[in-house]
Amino acid sequence: MPEVLSAEVQAMATAPTVAPERSGQVTRQLYPNYKVIVLDDDFNTFQHVAECLMKYIPGMTGDLAWQLTIQVDSEGQAIVWVGPQEQAELYHQQLRRAGLTMAPLEAA
Repeated sequence: MPEVLSAEVQAMATAPTVAPERSGQVTRQLYPNYKVIVLDDDFNTFQHVAECLMKYIPGMTGDLAWQLTIQVDSEGQAIVWVGPQEQAELYHQQLRRAGLTMAPLEAA
């Protein structure tokens, strides 16, 4: 004998299922990176710029420091480091105090 479902039960069985909204769900957002940019000027020497980059930017090699220094001279600026804001602020401040001309920090 076939089973007969009431209209209400039949409607519930065929209705689309809607998942409840998740409250308190945590979504992870990464902090933005910041660019440390050195600008060209008329008073810092190539040697001074390269030495400052090697002194204050972790992992900066002599070859990369010279490439970036040449970029600063030829293009007017170079991004010398990109990373978290707190570190970017530190490197920016150190380079500025060493006499380099710095662009304001900007989000990457």
